[in-house]
Amino acid sequence: MRYRRAMELTSRAAHLERLRGLYGMVDLPAAGGGPPAGRLARALLDGGARVLQLRMKGASAASMLAVVDELRPLCRRREATLIVNDRLDVALAGGADGAHLGQDDLPLAAARALAPAPFLLGVSTHSPAQARAALDAGADYLGFGPCFATATKENPDPVVGLAQLTEVCRLPIPIVAIGGITVERCAEVARAGAAAAAIIAAVNRAPDVITAARAVCAAFVERGD
Repeated sequence: MRYRRAMELTSRAAHLERLRGLYGMVDLPAAGGGPPAGRLARALLDGGARVLQLRMKGASAASMLAVVDELRPLCRRREATLIVNDRLDVALAGGADGAHLGQDDLPLAAARALAPAPFLLGVSTHSPAQARAALDAGADYLGFGPCFATATKENPDPVVGLAQLTEVCRLPIPIVAIGGITVERCAEVARAGAAAAAIIAAVNRAPDVITAARAVCAAFVERGD
């Protein structure tokens, strides 16, 4: 039992160690028509991302599961962590490494009761109070933002700014900055103390995804991580 528990802790620690630099977002439209998932995932990984989150707002569970089945072996070969946005059921069914929950998704305590011990659970938070609550509830890491105005959400939460990001980054948990982050702003986000930045538009829609991803990772390395 002790050996099994030690292995579980090591596995979770290894996943959390990958939360550095670019938190890659495989953001796909529910109706299709976006970039092929595998091609985008490989570009993000080639650019230095060690964590990929599959985000398919409004997609069916079956559609998401098909993409998880495509991304999982790719992440295994690259020693990367695969997270599924919102859908704990899809993450568990597809053998992903974790799920990322929003404030209106399944409560963290309920998700933890269903998930195996090494499974990561991240939570999106939008205020220091929400961040502290998620920490107390047992989140493995937090998304915090939007740090800047964002166009990738239909009804975004109010911008939190760098001052609140700096405050939340003092908590004893990895913080992934989210919302409106550009490559140029990554240095500010890194200096605020964030472990990583989750970026969609500025990386995924760049003329060269790999180069943009590398620039994000470099901003965190230059901070001294």
